[in-house]
Amino acid sequence: MSEASIAKKAAIVDEVTEKFNAASSIVVVDYRGLTVEQDTSLRKQLREAGVEMHVIKNSILSRAAKAAGLDEMDDVFKGPTAVAFSNEDVVAPAKVIAEFAKDAPALEIKGGVIEGKVSSVEELNNLAKLPNREGLLSMLLSVLQAPVRNVAYAVKAVAEKDEDAA
Repeated sequence: MSEASIAKKAAIVDEVTEKFNAASSIVVVDYRGLTVEQDTSLRKQLREAGVEMHVIKNSILSRAAKAAGLDEMDDVFKGPTAVAFSNEDVVAPAKVIAEFAKDAPALEIKGGVIEGKVSSVEELNNLAKLPNREGLLSMLLSVLQAPVRNVAYAVKAVAEKDEDAA
């Protein structure tokens, strides 16, 4: 192998390592059996969610994972592998892929990483069931508003009772 091709592969490994380090979540999938239309549709849905998906050679993924300190991922990089990286929304890749896999059973989640921690298929499927960031924030807001709303109702009830008594 020539020095130029070795340098080129080392640069690719470095680039993938940076993606591993920068990503808030990573989902590794086996895409065997997807039609071209399904693959195109999946990639479009992932792009809309702010997720990028790449098909990368397992040897490059393995080296990049080791360089990023994710040695436990080595057994995930077997067979045809595509990797979805999300830098913003932790839930997005798992949610989009799990939802898409309902209609395309050929798509199989093999493993992934959630905020720097290697995660199993079960953990990723549980993550996919969570609402997205906006949904979680709205749930939190409603929980925070409930006590204030209850105090307002109590004050209003006391005020109405005083008006009726007067």
